[in-house]
Amino acid sequence: MSKVETHPFQTEISQLLDLMINSLYSQKEIFLRELISNSSDAIDKRRFAALTDASLLHDDEELAVTITTDTEQKTLTINDNGIGMTRDEVIENIGTIASSGTKKFVEAMQATKGDNDDEGVNLIGQFGVGFYSVFMVADRVTLTTRKAGTEEAVIWESQGKGEFSISDAEKPAAGTDITLHLREDSAEFLEDFRLKHIINKYSEHISLPIKMLGAAPLDEDGEPQQDAEREFETVNSGTALWARPKQEISDEEYQSFYQGLTYDPEAPLSILHHKVEGNLEYTSLLFIPKKAPFDLWNRDTRKGIKLYVRRIFIMDDAEHLMPNYLRFVKGVIDSADLPLNVSREILQSDRDIVKIKGRAVKRVLDELKRIAGDEAENYQDFWNEFGQVIKEGIVEDMANKDSITPLLRFASTANDSDSQSVSLEDYVGRMQQDQEAIYYITADSWKAAQGSPHLEMFNKKNIEVLLLSDPVDEWLVNSLPEFNEKPLKSVSKGDLQLTEEEQKQREQQKQQMSSVTEKLQQVLSDSVKEVRLTGRLTESPACLVADENDPGANLERIMKAMGQDAPTLKPILEINPQHPLVKQLDIESEQFSDWAQLLFDQAALSEGAQIKDPAAYVKIVNRLLVA
Repeated sequence: MSKVETHPFQTEISQLLDLMINSLYSQKEIFLRELISNSSDAIDKRRFAALTDASLLHDDEELAVTITTDTEQKTLTINDNGIGMTRDEVIENIGTIASSGTKKFVEAMQATKGDNDDEGVNLIGQFGVGFYSVFMVADRVTLTTRKAGTEEAVIWESQGKGEFSISDAEKPAAGTDITLHLREDSAEFLEDFRLKHIINKYSEHISLPIKMLGAAPLDEDGEPQQDAEREFETVNSGTALWARPKQEISDEEYQSFYQGLTYDPEAPLSILHHKVEGNLEYTSLLFIPKKAPFDLWNRDTRKGIKLYVRRIFIMDDAEHLMPNYLRFVKGVIDSADLPLNVSREILQSDRDIVKIKGRAVKRVLDELKRIAGDEAENYQDFWNEFGQVIKEGIVEDMANKDSITPLLRFASTANDSDSQSVSLEDYVGRMQQDQEAIYYITADSWKAAQGSPHLEMFNKKNIEVLLLSDPVDEWLVNSLPEFNEKPLKSVSKGDLQLTEEEQKQREQQKQQMSSVTEKLQQVLSDSVKEVRLTGRLTESPACLVADENDPGANLERIMKAMGQDAPTLKPILEINPQHPLVKQLDIESEQFSDWAQLLFDQAALSEGAQIKDPAAYVKIVNRLLVA
């Protein structure tokens, strides 16, 4: 008799189980969807592994998920003949954090607990913690599994109360059996009709047979024969949805497939279903979601597109089929031409994959362009969710930059709102007659951008400025030098173009203020590259400006926050000769150095930078206040 080992769950798993057991969601049926989905994945993995090791799958073996019930024992069993697990894999996948999403799921559920319990049902699938949903309906769960290609099997068992046991077992074939000992209040899941309804609702799209025992044959009186042998029958269509003609597929079927794929409770924003024939034959079924998934900003999570070859699952993180900035797109691509033993290395160089990816990207971008034009409100909602990742495309995908650029939206001084709703086309259409550039400013927040002193002259002249506050914006403007032959120009870099009259006035002021600027340059030589008169300011005494080809202060701050080395370049200090503070500067005064440092520090603070020595700044202010 094998030794039984008992192990404690990790802390996060114990918290998760407590949520599952004590939060009685109204949609407890979701557990069956999760188990069938896991079984389907296990079968896909075995089928894929058998492509390189034929011994893992017998020719006459039918791959299927089987569901049986025992009304006397009050048990429900889900069986699959998939890849199975070893002892170590069972402990790793079930006893510890199954994925990085587990901890995030617990945090999300604790944050929303009590507000909407059904929200937890939607989160279960999204966070990859589906197995543990069994404890919503069962007070004891037994899992027996055997890894394909091995002889050893193990039994895992738990009551969901902080620990689990594991021991050796005997199992005649590869795969996994999960037996749920149902609670009294979950007896409904012993009824065939109820189970079939759940399968039809959530798992109809599964492209392999889901089997249950059929009804007993009837006797002469039309009554079920009690002792008659019942046969297993397939209760789902078992046909890949994407392989069917789209005119035969209802919106409900698309929605059901999408939910099974993503666990997103909302309908997708758009569905793109195409079959391509000719020299390159493949089918694609892509979904553009309405809401961003919880892991949108985890660039290492790439499970948007499932790759099939002739309806045989190959992999579910085919990053070679969709660029990173479209990582929110979900769906399947089924190729008729790729080899069944396709590997990641082959994907990197395969010409067909390059063509399929190119066409898939074009379809998505064309559809987003259509929505932006025909459904402006829907596109604005989409942009609010995914705009920042779309911006990454300008940097990453030079081949499609011309298609991505019209999709961009920004906040601007034309609207007193942080809403990113202005396109570059909108901006160009509002440009003043003699305006030669598209002006923008970057900052760490919309508020900082809107309040920047660099905008003062632009506001006075009623020139629109784009307010860019997303971190990716710094890289975006470097990769997008122009639009419609209009250069993009930062209002905080270089010198501004002045009218002839403004230039004449500035030359006069330059001569009058030469002694002050020279003295400021001398005092602040360690901090600034140059001191000059400004053409930007109307209200503030001074501002810091980057040289035309230098990275701006905001980019420097972002790079340092990311732990990257950033060149520390001296800025240019521009002073406003019309400001009373500047007018009163006396180069002979003993306090001139204090006033110079005050001007520099205030200019730095006004653009969101941290001054190097706050204590020294406070002392200077105090000295000047009592002088």
